[in-house]
Amino acid sequence: MSKYKYLKELVYEANMEIPKEELAIVTFGNVSGVDRAEGIVAIKPSGVPYHKLRVEDIVIVDMDNMLVEGKLRPSSDTKTHTLLYKNFPSIGGVCHTHSTYAVAWAQAMKPIPNLGTTHADHLTSSIPVTDVMSDEMILLDYEMETGNQILDTFRKGSLNPDEVEMVLVACHGPFTWGNDPAKAVYNSIVLEEIAKMAFLTLQINPNITSIKQSLIDKHYFRKHGKDAYYGQGC
Repeated sequence: MSKYKYLKELVYEANMEIPKEELAIVTFGNVSGVDRAEGIVAIKPSGVPYHKLRVEDIVIVDMDNMLVEGKLRPSSDTKTHTLLYKNFPSIGGVCHTHSTYAVAWAQAMKPIPNLGTTHADHLTSSIPVTDVMSDEMILLDYEMETGNQILDTFRKGSLNPDEVEMVLVACHGPFTWGNDPAKAVYNSIVLEEIAKMAFLTLQINPNITSIKQSLIDKHYFRKHGKDAYYGQGC
């Protein structure tokens, strides 16, 4: 029995939420989880259809992307995942999807503005979009540079990855993360819904702007921080 069985099961269950929630089709998308004590990452294997995926297929790599356990090749996006784990030390899961509306915003190379309280419930800023990758970066190490594009976006925008748990990679699609694989997928579900709502809102009123800061703060901080009062608590 694999010593990483528990993490493999978590990552498997998280991956199976992608087709269930219609966040990707066929083999697109992937979820990973990290065990920082062991220094390993569990991730979906590359190109395996979800209906054929099994717990034992989940691949284990180390933080330098070297295979630790598994008979299949890890996701082609593995280097992006491990780079995020190395640079965002509090996250425990990463999710990449090809959900329709989020991808549309990424392909349009536009951040998603904070137009309403559904968005404000989850973050106070717009959902950021990266710059378009240069030809040099594409040819150098594409998946690693995808991660670098995300890191550069957060540095330039002075964004906190513990507060902004999602990003659009220009011309590509969304990446989300959270304290575990399930939360990373949850954030992908939320991102897709926000993307859809924003698209429809701008169709109805192309001149709409972000909601006022007091309303953003009210909705965000009633769910987050020491004075949060939404839900049932611990």
